Amino acid sequence: MNRLVLLRHGQSQWNLENRFTGFKDIDITAQGQAEAKRAGNLLRGIKFDHLFTSTLKRAWHTAEIALAEMGQKIPETRHDDLRERDYGDLTGLNKDELRTKYGEDQVHIWRRSYEVQPPGGESLEDVVNRVGPYYKENIEPLLKQGKNVLMAAHGNTLRAMLIVLGEYTPENISKAEFATGVPFVVEFDKGQRGRFYEVK
Repeated sequence: MNRLVLLRHGQSQWNLENRFTGFKDIDITAQGQAEAKRAGNLLRGIKFDHLFTSTLKRAWHTAEIALAEMGQKIPETRHDDLRERDYGDLTGLNKDELRTKYGEDQVHIWRRSYEVQPPGGESLEDVVNRVGPYYKENIEPLLKQGKNVLMAAHGNTLRAMLIVLGEYTPENISKAEFATGVPFVVEFDKGQRGRFYEVK
């Protein structure tokens, strides 16, 4: 069996401040670094062949810490297609302040709707439409060769991946959550059917 491990970055400064982050390049906090280190310890049993990560520091920094903890140095690819969802005009704004101004329901729609774009930003559907082709072209071929792949990215990137992999649908993806720094393993059998589980 080979594995694809989906790892959301450790806590970022704007996670801590409860802000919409999107494409803004914010680094991880001391807690985020500790989460990355813990993820590395949890994944020690897997020898990875390749790392795919976004061009945003919070993702690749998390991966670097986790791999160092595993004692592994592997080929790495960073790509814009694996960035977080673009929150457009909401970027940098506090979620609780927006709930007070626009209401809980509207903020929930901006955060969790599949098709609705926040003002000036991307919907989750838009993220699926960039992550899906990237996965098919660059990551899936390695998995079909039996390689173990680590993908360190962002909450919405990884939620998009769950749709691409067929574990969730646009109708139920709003229920999927990725905690910061907690590895999510997809274990493939010879028929490339996946078994999905968190490692805590």
